[in-house]
Amino acid sequence: MGVDHPLGDQAELYALGALTAAERAEFEAHLAVCAACAADVRALAPVAAGLAAAVAGPVPSPALRDRVMAKVSRPQAPPSYSRSGWLAAAASIIFATVFGLSAVRMRDRVTTLEAQLRDATIRADANEQRVADLRKSADGVVSMINVMLAPDVARVELAGQPAAPSASARAFWSRQRGLVINAANLPPLPAGRTYQLWVLTAQPAPISAGLLRPDSSGRASVMFNTPVDIPQPTAMAVTIEPEGGVASPTGDRYLVGVAH
Repeated sequence: MGVDHPLGDQAELYALGALTAAERAEFEAHLAVCAACAADVRALAPVAAGLAAAVAGPVPSPALRDRVMAKVSRPQAPPSYSRSGWLAAAASIIFATVFGLSAVRMRDRVTTLEAQLRDATIRADANEQRVADLRKSADGVVSMINVMLAPDVARVELAGQPAAPSASARAFWSRQRGLVINAANLPPLPAGRTYQLWVLTAQPAPISAGLLRPDSSGRASVMFNTPVDIPQPTAMAVTIEPEGGVASPTGDRYLVGVAH
């Protein structure tokens, strides 16, 4: 018991009446405030009482004594169980009871420690994941800032089209550092649909920069890594397409902007 019950190891001695007067007084004061030790004493009381009965026993009457002595004068087979045998049996019962109580307490303690360890591990894993997410977000913001501050950055203002007249966006493109777009007021996406950003160049086919998924307020801030050999953009557009994107635009235009 140690820390939780400093006198818990005296329960067995108390039940057997083996404590000194001072130790007994101290332990009884402890029993008044310790439910666990009180339960131990109650559990041990029947065993201790049985042991006391086996040792002491009632005083025989004179007539019974005479009959017993008469029988003793004749050869008798040794009794099956001697008093020492009863004492050994009683001691075994006490040992088993004490051992059982200790085993139960140890099992409960192990269960508690395992639960605490499991909770601590879950909290540690959650904290590690949060740190990783924050680090990833911070790295993303730094990358966006690097694009917007690039010496060769080009800015494109995208205006909302009839499908989303209140939508707007601003794109920043650097040949060496990539493409960043900040969009606002995009309508919620229908199920199975996504927004896709296109880069228009002198070539006939638009080039897909990537997919956008706005938050519940219609905002999206995304960075795309564009090839360093991409032709100079002349315009950019955002369309709505099937989930996963397409090779060339098929849906309505939601945002369009001309590069300067």
